[in-house]
Amino acid sequence: MRYIVMALIGLVAGFAGAALWSVSGLGDARTRTYLVENPEILPEVAQALQQREAQAALASIRDEVTTPFPGAVLGNPNGTKTLVKFTDYACGYCRASVPDVERLIAEDPDLKVVIREWPIFEGSEITARMALAAARQGKYDQFHKAMFAAGGREEALDQVIGQTGLDEDMTPGLARSDAVTQELARNMEMARTLGFTGTPSWIVNGRVIQGAVGYDALKDALDADTAG
Repeated sequence: MRYIVMALIGLVAGFAGAALWSVSGLGDARTRTYLVENPEILPEVAQALQQREAQAALASIRDEVTTPFPGAVLGNPNGTKTLVKFTDYACGYCRASVPDVERLIAEDPDLKVVIREWPIFEGSEITARMALAAARQGKYDQFHKAMFAAGGREEALDQVIGQTGLDEDMTPGLARSDAVTQELARNMEMARTLGFTGTPSWIVNGRVIQGAVGYDALKDALDADTAG
């Protein structure tokens, strides 16, 4: 057990970096003893340090991450309140969060939702590419909703393409385009920079949130940013 606890302490130190470990006082004997005797707080400490690092990383890419791929926006594309969602059509938690986002949009005509296609599940890249091809045709909202309603399965693509009225001749070429390839690579790099470990992941203006946190948490974050 002692070795497990020491490994967890090392993990926390790794998140913070050697300098922060020293400056914060986490390296002194009393603090170390306290952590060893109370290992249950270590995950909370690690999470707080991860959040701090994510916030610092966001400051360096905030303009980029809130600027959508052309057309890949829900709600008001000119809205002054911004919610960013990193998502994958094969992710059940992403699908479960769709009604939360739709409710937020319905309640606030000034809300812009920037969708960052981040295909991390096997087989998801083709659906992400098709979504961005739909965005280039001005039909992202329709495709996004229909794809999730169909369960996010690649097998449903033909049905969704027909349902949303995409140009069957133009769409494959757009999906394979350099612009789409670069967007997916950019989203992957931004997710890595922010320390995201899965989908859905969110940015509410200056705040980084991970997981299917639900309507209330997203609403509170939007309201807090508005108030501040």
